[in-house]
Amino acid sequence: MAEATANTIDQIIAGLTFDQAGLIPCIAQQFDSGEVLMLAWMNRDAIAASLTEGRAVYWSRSRSQLWRKGETSGQTQTLQEMRWDCDADTILLLVDQTGVACHTGRRNCFFNALRDGEIKEIAEIDIAPDKLYGK
Repeated sequence: MAEATANTIDQIIAGLTFDQAGLIPCIAQQFDSGEVLMLAWMNRDAIAASLTEGRAVYWSRSRSQLWRKGETSGQTQTLQEMRWDCDADTILLLVDQTGVACHTGRRNCFFNALRDGEIKEIAEIDIAPDKLYGK
């Protein structure tokens, strides 16, 4: 990903629509396969950090702080490209995921499905969460 200048970052942030809490939803997608990995939230600082650092940085609503994907698990997301939708109220990060994206130890967070009228888990756990987070 090409490095963004502070002026460009400010211009992008100024054009986005944040909710009343100052957040915007962000979808993370594997850049080469198109696999949808997860949905998280970003604030202005998370966007600026992601574009500056070249990695996915989100806002943790439960901890009320920036969350650098992989900081505790080692399962990082290297930023390839940032996009936003036509209403400027949703971000799409194209990332290169290292390891699993989901805190449950699955490749992505979208492992629940309605199939044949039944709720099914469609993905196995790749890494046990206790091993993922060293607990």
